[in-house]
Parts: sequence; C-alpha cells; structure tokens
Amino acid sequence: MIRTITVGSCISVQGMFERDLGNGQIAVRVGEQTYVGKPVAR
Repeated sequence: MIRTITVGSCISVQGMFERDLGNGQIAVRVGEQTYVGKPVAR
C-alpha cells in the first residue's frame, strides 16, 4: 500500500508502507531508503 508522510515542515515523501511506529509516525520505503514521518490525513 502506498502512503504519504510529511518529514519536517514542508517535505512530503510517498512510498510503500513498511511499519507503524506506535508514536503517531509510520515508516515508508522508497527504493533502498526508509523514511519516517507523520502520515498525511486521507
């Protein structure tokens, strides 16, 4: 499932959902990189 997160105040990253961190943040994978941030509301 593709999810979008915000990293910092104005950077958005879209990638494959990897895991829920339990603190309101999720991890998404883009190629070899994993990014952590707050999910964008649907």
